[in-house]
Amino acid sequence: MNQFSRNVALWLVLALMVLLVVNMFQGPQTRDEEIAYSQFVTELKAGNVQEVTVQGNVIRGTMQEGKKFRTYGPQEDAIDRFLEPGEEIPFTVKPEEGDPWYIVLLVQWFPMLLLVGVWIFFMRQMQMGGGKAMAFGKSRAKLLNENQNKV
Repeated sequence: MNQFSRNVALWLVLALMVLLVVNMFQGPQTRDEEIAYSQFVTELKAGNVQEVTVQGNVIRGTMQEGKKFRTYGPQEDAIDRFLEPGEEIPFTVKPEEGDPWYIVLLVQWFPMLLLVGVWIFFMRQMQMGGGKAMAFGKSRAKLLNENQNKV
């Protein structure tokens, strides 16, 4: 494999890694309309809300006309005050989503693995001779005997 193909392969792998990282951090795209919390309370009291899902402080739901919405508000126990006992609105509470395992791996372990890899690289370079990094202190002295010319 010649030097040019190695460089192209390296740049392709780096580009794929960048695309993977960008895709991981971008996350799923939702098309919910974001409304104010006060508008959500008004619509809830007016009976225009068909379904509500609370996940941490994110409130998602569906209006009677089928329009999906998203808002941010207090935790679920504060929202229970707005629901009347006779209302028949499906109300779901979900736990907050944690970070995916690959994000945790990337953030916590990647820097340490990178440092170990650089350390191993330098250790291998120090063991090799001949024009490599850290080879500046090598002695090139030759042993002379009486039979050889000294000049």
